[in-house]
Amino acid sequence: MKKLTTILFTILGIIMMANATTFSASSSDFVLIKGGSFTMGSPESEDWRSNDETQHRVTLASFYMAKFEVTQKEWREITGQNPSNFTGDRLPVESITWLEAIEFCNALSKRDGRTPVYTIADGGNMVTWNRSASGYRLPTEAEWEYAARAGSTTPFYSRKVPGAEDVNFYGHYPYQIEQNYFNDEVLETRPGVYRGKTLDVGSFKANPNGLFDIYGNVGEWCFDYYGDYDPSTSSGTTGVTNPAGAIEGTRRVYRGGGWNDFGKNLRSAYRAAMPQNNSAYNVGLRLVCNADDSVKGTVTTREATAATGAKKSAGSGKTLIIFYSWSGNTRGVAREIARQTGFDSIEIELVKPYSTDYNTVLDQAQSDQHKQARPALKTKIDSKKWEEYDTIILGYPNWWASIPMPIATLLESYDFSGKTIMPFCSHGGGRFGQSLTAISKLAPKANLTAGLSIHYTGGSSLSKDVEKWLKKCGVSQK
Repeated sequence: MKKLTTILFTILGIIMMANATTFSASSSDFVLIKGGSFTMGSPESEDWRSNDETQHRVTLASFYMAKFEVTQKEWREITGQNPSNFTGDRLPVESITWLEAIEFCNALSKRDGRTPVYTIADGGNMVTWNRSASGYRLPTEAEWEYAARAGSTTPFYSRKVPGAEDVNFYGHYPYQIEQNYFNDEVLETRPGVYRGKTLDVGSFKANPNGLFDIYGNVGEWCFDYYGDYDPSTSSGTTGVTNPAGAIEGTRRVYRGGGWNDFGKNLRSAYRAAMPQNNSAYNVGLRLVCNADDSVKGTVTTREATAATGAKKSAGSGKTLIIFYSWSGNTRGVAREIARQTGFDSIEIELVKPYSTDYNTVLDQAQSDQHKQARPALKTKIDSKKWEEYDTIILGYPNWWASIPMPIATLLESYDFSGKTIMPFCSHGGGRFGQSLTAISKLAPKANLTAGLSIHYTGGSSLSKDVEKWLKKCGVSQK
């Protein structure tokens, strides 16, 4: 019966394709990605995979995808503005929200005489996608991975792990460097240069589909809300057809990694996520458009808080600074925040503290992250006391491009639903890495503000940097 159903759906798809109206690419800067089926996600044997990368079969219709990420020149021509952290006409636009990205798609569609794809309502809390429209849009998560893989089943589209000569990323940390940090000569791809900025689009060789910078430079917004893949779609040869993600959520997906990401977060299956109203200096967009109108209907997505009236914090408006510090850098930032605000402050202590030796703690930290350990916390907060706080200012060192695992323990030990998280971190050059994604995934019902990243101790500018961030987040200072 299951086989017969698959055959019927395949026949129906062929009939729909035969009757479909075809669209042309807007320019030679788009390539046709021919439809087909593939296995999305990563096998359990893939090193540094996340639990949200469950493998499942997906079938997609053909679509056009831009060879390059949208540049700042292209963005400015449509919007009249350039929000980017780095500036240059051929640099990819970044520091844009998901909502700004789809508004750009609609505006560009109108300019080029194409039918806009998105209808935006309720202040952006409701977005409807006309799936047969000819206009520009964001790729779905499945389309992005299909195009990036280009038929591959390995962590990257190439058999060889990409290095700094292939991709603009945190080149000091290629794939699998974490467990080989003190013995990197065993790696096929050795550490390389870290540029610490975006580069002109098309600076490196394209993938087999003709797509430049599909890994690195900037992450690329996708249409989908972040959520677990549906296990019911994994059976059969076709699996799920033209998926568009959940219809409700609190985080939108972006893919591909950016200029400050480690090699493990460039993998084809890696999933990053962020609230749709947030932006980051390493996230931009790449355009796609339909090759035909064979995929019919509309998809309406809603912000979970708007759709379900998600639980709001019942606190008394109080704010808590809570942080984990190893070397003292994060502690110094926390103290400056407390000095300027007068907020309560708690430092996280562990039942079994990490080593005080730098080399040893590097290995302990990567090992815990690799196995997603949850170190026991010596620090405990009374549940009634916890309920008093509406806002949590959450601090940590950026360890191996993510949060230290004690922060993961904290996020899973307390209810953050309806609370606002203001993240800050100390770092050695990678800013937040993928730590904001980790927080987004572990506390999906919390509001997440713009973060503050401090290079080591912050130096003489620490006080002003903290003051500026607090004002941006609307926090009153004493």
